Amino acid sequence: MTTEAEQFERIITEVFVDSLIAATKVAGEIADLIRARNKEKKNTVLGLATGSTPLPVYRELVRQHREENLSFRNVYTFNLDEYYGLDTDHPESYHQFMWQRLFSQVDIPKGHVHLPSGTIQRSDVFQFCDGYEEKIESLGGLDYQILGIGRTGHIGFNEPGSSKDSKTRLVSLDALTRRDAARDFLGEVNVPRYAITMGVGTILQARKVVLMAWGQGKAEVVRQAVEEPPSEHLPAGLLQEHPDVRLFIDDPASDQLTRFKIPWLVGPVDWQHRTIRKAVLWLSGKVNKPILKLRDSDYNEHGLGELLTEVGPAYDLNIKVFNQTQHTISGWPGGKPDADDTNRPERAKPFPKRVLVLASEPDEDILCMGGTIHRLNNQGNQVHLAYLTSGNLAVPDGMARQILSLMSVMEGELGVKKSETFSLGQVAEVLLEELQSSDEDSGDLKSIRQVKSLLRRNEVWNASASLKTDRKNLHFLDLPFYEKGRYRAFHPEKEDLGKLVSLFREIEPHQIYFTGGLVDPVSVSGVSFGLFKQAIQAISKDKWVKDTHFWSYRGIAQEWPLFEIDMAVPLSPDELNLKIDASFQYHSQRQQFPLCDAAYKEIWQQIDELNRDTAKAYDSLGMAEYEAIEAFKRFKLEKLI
Repeated sequence: MTTEAEQFERIITEVFVDSLIAATKVAGEIADLIRARNKEKKNTVLGLATGSTPLPVYRELVRQHREENLSFRNVYTFNLDEYYGLDTDHPESYHQFMWQRLFSQVDIPKGHVHLPSGTIQRSDVFQFCDGYEEKIESLGGLDYQILGIGRTGHIGFNEPGSSKDSKTRLVSLDALTRRDAARDFLGEVNVPRYAITMGVGTILQARKVVLMAWGQGKAEVVRQAVEEPPSEHLPAGLLQEHPDVRLFIDDPASDQLTRFKIPWLVGPVDWQHRTIRKAVLWLSGKVNKPILKLRDSDYNEHGLGELLTEVGPAYDLNIKVFNQTQHTISGWPGGKPDADDTNRPERAKPFPKRVLVLASEPDEDILCMGGTIHRLNNQGNQVHLAYLTSGNLAVPDGMARQILSLMSVMEGELGVKKSETFSLGQVAEVLLEELQSSDEDSGDLKSIRQVKSLLRRNEVWNASASLKTDRKNLHFLDLPFYEKGRYRAFHPEKEDLGKLVSLFREIEPHQIYFTGGLVDPVSVSGVSFGLFKQAIQAISKDKWVKDTHFWSYRGIAQEWPLFEIDMAVPLSPDELNLKIDASFQYHSQRQQFPLCDAAYKEIWQQIDELNRDTAKAYDSLGMAEYEAIEAFKRFKLEKLI
């Protein structure tokens, strides 16, 4: 603990506005250590991690090597882990990851690089792991160890149950860890079941340890690791026993820590509009009472006596927050024409509105806000749906093979007369051969990716049509960063930005719906959100922009907390069913990448539960009872530029 607000935190935790600033600081510390050791003619021994978390650290180290003469000639590295069973040239192997992202771009001698082997014979694994430990010890131990954290709380591949004394060894991967890796491997079935990892004990022997986490998806496990007593059920929490460990996180990853989630329990609070609403809604849930039934004693007994003193009494507070929350509910997401909009979340004029809904991949928009899209269309607005990427990386080979196989026999089975110059069946057979003969480790050929793009585009056509979106208002941007890249290896360029800016200026929307601001910044949604912000910056001086309202939806199988919601759109039973039916069109995604901890829960079930739970949460506050609700948070232009 360093301040009153951090009194529940057992690890020194630094929170940064974004991950890039945090990663730059970590890279700066590593660079300073290397330079100091180089000056003393001593080696530096680094423990390195893989995954998306350390990517910005490696980019900054490469930059300093190229632009500031940072030399790695006296650096030795030991990586945390490797999937067992993967060759070093497999695109998802950590050997490939490290050589592509760091080692090949700096002057580190090849013999100084150490990674666990994923191909060593099973009978030799124990001896190999013992030798890995001996190599670390022979160089004097790890000077600086960087770590990410998995949703199970794993560090390296030390899953729950790992001992604090554990050493480098072969481990079985947790089911949740494998599900989280499913997209990288085009399906959970392809994810290795085992890995070789440094042990918790090995990590704890490093002289300095820095744990990093980005995005709201890591917020709860960060809280557990920082605020709960150390336990082998959460390996990251065992770091509390290290004498020099720090946690670097971005804003979204911090929001479950007590000082941010419940700040009135750890010290004085600046009672602003949003904080007051947050506190009252929290109290309502805590004591299980509707807002208007809260009493002074409820506030005093749950740490909110200061709020009563500064803003109270309870009667006035309750009415104020009840009205604020009630006014977020609107059945007219595009604004109701010829109505008093004083207390409505969206203005009445102009009407009808031009609406632009952005999705980083096909399915994101309809799965998250399909009911609202249907209502916007039904109420006469001009709704445009824009897909920043094709989503073809997420389509499993089996789905593409099934489509091509059908195409290859269709002409003959239906008796269709073949063209002298063109045969759809022949084209399909050629593509099937390419798919079957391609090296599964090298990624899809361009032609196969095109097939997968068309498959996902067809799903969009079917799903959006059921929600009454005109096909001419569907925009497939197919941004190059995605088409040229693969997961965790996206490099957006000016061409990507230019396509998005052109779309904005073509439509000049009155409303823009977007997502991605709280996720891992190197994910598809994270990269897309970064481009969205750059595009808004580029058009911010255009006259029409000042009249645009920006609405954010959270993401698939997620929802804004109640105090963050600025517009809640109720869905009737029929509208919810229509949205669920539309979700069935995404055959290439169903069961492919489960997005919650319950294994194999289909996406439509997650959507149904989420929208119903949001309605129940409003009902518990004393609001009208609805079947389901989709929710949005409004961002002002100045917050996006």
